[in-house]
Amino acid sequence: MAIKVHDVIEYLEGEVETIDNTVDGLNAGVSSMEVSGIAVTFMASQQAIEEAIAQGANLLITHEGEYFSHRGGQEQWQDDPIVMEKSRLIEQSGIAIYRFHDYWHAYRPDGITEGLTQTLGWSEYVKEVLPYASIIELPAEHSVDEIAYAAKDKLGLSYVRVVGEASAKCRRIGLSAGYRGGGAVCIPLFHHYELDLIISGEGQEWEAPEYVRDAMHQGANKAFLLLGHAESEEPGMRYLASILEREFCQVPVSFVKQTPLFRIV
Repeated sequence: MAIKVHDVIEYLEGEVETIDNTVDGLNAGVSSMEVSGIAVTFMASQQAIEEAIAQGANLLITHEGEYFSHRGGQEQWQDDPIVMEKSRLIEQSGIAIYRFHDYWHAYRPDGITEGLTQTLGWSEYVKEVLPYASIIELPAEHSVDEIAYAAKDKLGLSYVRVVGEASAKCRRIGLSAGYRGGGAVCIPLFHHYELDLIISGEGQEWEAPEYVRDAMHQGANKAFLLLGHAESEEPGMRYLASILEREFCQVPVSFVKQTPLFRIV
């Protein structure tokens, strides 16, 4: 039986209750189109779209949208030549682009955090799963820098950013991917779950990092590790690709890895 775009969407969204006012949805293409191949990526960059097309995929599942804004499409940039060129590529190719953001985060465990947890090799150390974080308790203490270097190696990153004493010992860790590194999320996590370290993607630099600075000044054992937004969430989309590969084995499924966006000079 042929797989249609709407079959894949219904499978993905059927795992959780309907979400109102979601950013998720089919942003390009038609839901009745037969799927010849599925590509999964973190960001629907032009490079990722072109690679998906080159691989023969006509359905691209992306976590973040195509047009540089959490909400809304290209209308707000409709006269911009970069946006116009990207829109032309999407339209002419006929590729279907489905954004899978809110629903994937609504899975329990959160699909993005689960992918990161698995990649770090910490699945067996999860003590509690929250809607916005997983609480990890390692079997033994490790220094902040040991954990930072291990995360950097397992995720294949060129750098991470750390606040905390290099030799400070950590055992209880909060894992909170993406844009969940702000004070509203991290400060209660540190306090209520007695965490030594929080690992996140990104957040306001003057919130949680400054909290950790004050904690260190007071002699408290706290540390904060920022991976980068894409770097913390891409493992969750790779994890999604593995699920789709099993569920829709009739069509090829691939993961399109993003080229690192930032370089350090």
